[in-house]
Amino acid sequence: MLPSFYKNMTFKEKVNLLLEQGLEEKPSVFLIDLTITDAFKIIVTLDGDNGVVLQDCIDVSRAIEHNLDREEQDFSLEVASVGVGSPLKLKRQYIKNIGRMLIVKLATSTIEAQLADANQEFITLAWEAREPKQIGKGKETVQKRQEIPYEDIKEAIVTVTF
Repeated sequence: MLPSFYKNMTFKEKVNLLLEQGLEEKPSVFLIDLTITDAFKIIVTLDGDNGVVLQDCIDVSRAIEHNLDREEQDFSLEVASVGVGSPLKLKRQYIKNIGRMLIVKLATSTIEAQLADANQEFITLAWEAREPKQIGKGKETVQKRQEIPYEDIKEAIVTVTF
């Protein structure tokens, strides 16, 4: 049911409201990005704690499309899941990807490591490195862990392994 003030809302406000209502029905699915172009093309990108299935996209699309009047404003609508290789944007995405390999770009370095943990303040990466032995010659494999605050991350991408 749409509120009475719906008629006085801008097109973007209507889309936002309808999108929020559509996502309320699917608590494991969340918004990554919403774009509305000058030509009224609506592009919705979704992710989910357990991934996004086609039915999720269909349901969100219907929640928006069936409540907008094309006579009032013609528009096009595209609802899709976030693509493989897309950078992580939300803390919720990091949490859902614990245990997977990431490529994390920082200001001065890039680390490829397993996402060992994630919380609201930082992520923890774990990896093995070859370093000179403490005693004697040669190298040994050592376990490394690093906590990285979200604000230090320039970009993080889940690596896909086959």
